[in-house]
This record gives sequence, structure tokens and C-alpha cells, in this order.
Amino acid sequence: MLFNSFEYLLFLPIVFLLYWFVFHKKLAIQNLLILCASYLFYGWWSWKFLGLLLLGTVLDYTFGFGVASSNPKKAKFYLWFSIINNLGILGFFKYYNFFATQVRDGLELLGLHTNPFLLNIALPLGISFYTFHGLSYIFDIYRGKQKPVHNFIDYAVFISFFPLLVAGPIERAGHLLPQVQTVRRFSYTQAVEGSRLLLWGLFKKIVIADSLARSVDLIFGNYHNCNAITLILGSVAFSFQIYADFSGYSDIAIGTAKMLGFELFSNFRFPYFSRDIAEFWRRWHISLSSWFRDYLYIPLGGSREGRLKAVRNVMIVFLVCGFWHGASWNYIAWGFLHTLAFVPLLLLNRNRLNLSEIVAHNRKLPNLKEVWQMCATFTFITFALVFVRANGILPALGFLRQIAVSAMHQPAQLLTLPDQIITLAYICPLVVADWWLRHEERKLNVPKSRVWRYALYFFMTVAIFYSFTYNTNEQFIYFQF
Repeated sequence: MLFNSFEYLLFLPIVFLLYWFVFHKKLAIQNLLILCASYLFYGWWSWKFLGLLLLGTVLDYTFGFGVASSNPKKAKFYLWFSIINNLGILGFFKYYNFFATQVRDGLELLGLHTNPFLLNIALPLGISFYTFHGLSYIFDIYRGKQKPVHNFIDYAVFISFFPLLVAGPIERAGHLLPQVQTVRRFSYTQAVEGSRLLLWGLFKKIVIADSLARSVDLIFGNYHNCNAITLILGSVAFSFQIYADFSGYSDIAIGTAKMLGFELFSNFRFPYFSRDIAEFWRRWHISLSSWFRDYLYIPLGGSREGRLKAVRNVMIVFLVCGFWHGASWNYIAWGFLHTLAFVPLLLLNRNRLNLSEIVAHNRKLPNLKEVWQMCATFTFITFALVFVRANGILPALGFLRQIAVSAMHQPAQLLTLPDQIITLAYICPLVVADWWLRHEERKLNVPKSRVWRYALYFFMTVAIFYSFTYNTNEQFIYFQF
């Protein structure tokens, strides 16, 4: 089931009413309702993969007790058993075809022709996300930060909670499980805040991201015939499309959870206002970047064992992050580019600047230095995202080459209005809105006047329904990851 579907518009109110006004007297029944709703939500997409989700849930629930053993050898055995199981299932469905074709191509270079068996099935929805949920639970038990959960329903809700099941945020057991196990009381304020986030998320996805998608698809699909300024606009449009798409999903997920009495991790904190690439990764897909920091970078030694090993660890994290996004060399290239941008900051001890406060924290506008820093960071991000949008490294390089060749042959075009200028009508309002809201992404600053507030809600709702009938790009981009 998609958040941006009529089915979800029926599903959520029914779950909300049953949850708060029918089954609200007993926590166990509430959690069972959430679990059933989550399996219905996931099974609506494909019932055949629901068994895979349930299998992973049962195995990690069982492994957790072994990992908690006081016997170090037994604990380590179950830890590795869980790691191999989770990564094995993820690798089989997501990466088998990639490695099989790479081996085939390598053998053909040696003159050996093979015809490997390739999987012809869809990637199970959300597998990259719920696999990381299970692994974080096992890792935290092994580290002594989490005790095994005895109630299977509680653990199953943690793994498959429908707002975050398909594309996050990637939660930690220590944050979400206590909320699952604690009696929840209806809060009007929390429900209103959640509804606003849900509406804003739908607006970003359906009105902005899906509208930008039409221009992005057209430009990237015909880049050979486009001039430089059009291609630059197309790459900028994709940067805002993927941001509005994924942050919109996260807003809907966080908003839905708030309506049910849960607080999820923040996933985006206005990343395009970042002043360097390190700050960007503290603001973009926060639940994933913090997961890699805690469960990969730090266990590898982090920056504690000298600069050379710190550089090695950063490279490993970004390459794994790129590969996590997709089984293709263009995603690995994207991760490598971010390594190249991050390492100089690490070597110069500048990677921990701008740790907390958003740009222009106590001012209405940024200064010239901050504008330059934000523009330079955004330019790099947009350049790297070409490798995400293109269907392979060669198309990405061809796209960038076309920009360079066209700009050299016709430099005057860079001073003219590009084709698809309509994309700015969606980008500019999003930038203005983000700047206005930049101090707090969880609580939208709506007009205090009731008339203006409801007028804004009405406008957004009408725009959503109009765009929903006009746009055809329904699936969220991160579903493919």
C-alpha cells in the first residue's frame, strides 16, 4: 500500500479510530491491532513477501536470546548467525544478479562464456530497511544496550510498524520499543501535529516531487538532444525531486506515527542548507547515516586510530552506503564521490563544524560566506546525484559530458532561460518554505489566524488532489532502494 493512494486514505482513518476509540483500553490489543494493520499494509503490495518479513522477524526474535547469553562464545555465535542470516537474505534478493553478471562479464574477458542463473523477481519492498531494524536490535543486545524482548508481538511491531516499514526512518530498539511497551494516551496536540506533517508530506510528494519528475524524466531521457542550461536545470530538478520525495515520505511516516502516539527519529533537517558535505550527512537521511556511524564506522575504529585508518573507515562507509542504495556501479561511484568530498574535511579537522545550529540561526538571512558555502555544497550534491538518476555510469558520464560540450560550443546559453523553466515554480516555493521552517522540522509553523490556517490546509488539499489526478509518478523513489 502506498502512502499516496486512495487505499491509504481509507486505511489510516479506520486504523486511527479503532486504535484510539475501540481498542484503547488494553495495550496488548492496541499492539496486536498495529501489527495486523502493518501486515495488511505490507501485504497489500505483495502477500508472497509477507512470509519473508515474518521469517526475519521470528529468527531475530529467537537469535536475540542467544546473543544475550552470558557465555561469550555462544553470544558471538548467535551474533554472527544473525548477521549472516540478515545480510544473506538481503544479498540474495538485492545483490545476487549484480554479482552473477559481474562474474559472467569477468569470465568473458578471459574467453570463458557462461550463462548464469538470474533471479526474475521483484526486490521485496522495504527489505533494506527492516533488515537494518533487526540488525540494530541484535547489535544493541550484544553491546549490552538492549535486553531481549520476551513479548513477540512487541518485537514484531518494532520491526514492521507500518509508517516506517517500507522506507524508514530506520529506528533503534532502545528508542521505539519502550514506546511500544508503554501505555499510550490520546493527545489532541500530537494528533494535530501529526496530521499537519502528513499533509505537508503528501504535498511535497504529490505536488512537488511528482511534478518535477515529469521534467526530470524528459531531460534525462533525452539528454543527448538538450543544451547545457537545460541539463543543469534537469539535474537541479532531480535534486529537489528526490529531496521532496523522500523527505515527504518521512514526514508522512513521522506524522502517521505521531497520530498513533509514537515519536520516530527525524530523518531530514533541511539538508540543502548545509555548509559542507559533513553537515549535509548530519541532515540528510539521518537515520541511515547515524546507523552506519554507530554500527560500521565506530566498530571499524572510527577516527581513534589515526588519520590513515580514519580515511579508510570513511571510504568503507561511503562505498557501503552507495552499495546499500543499489546493486549497480553508479551507486558505488556516488559513494566514492562523497568520500572524495568528505576526506579533505576530515584531514583538516573541519568535519565537525556546524554540528548543531542551522545556518543563520539567529538571523533572517545568511551572510555572503554562508551563501557561498551552501551553493558550493549543493552544487556538489547535485553533481553526484547525476550518478543516482542515470541508469549506469556511462549514461551519467554522457550526461555530464553533454553539459560540458554544449557549454563550450554555446556559452551564451548559460545566460538565457532554459527549457522546462516551469520546474522553478515548484523548486522556489519549497526552498522558501524550508527556510521559513528551518528551526524545527517536526512542528510546522502555520498561521495563528484560524481563517488563514484553514485556507492554507484547503489550498494544500486541493493541490494534492489535482496533482494526484494529473501526475503519473506514484511510487516513492526510495522504494527501489
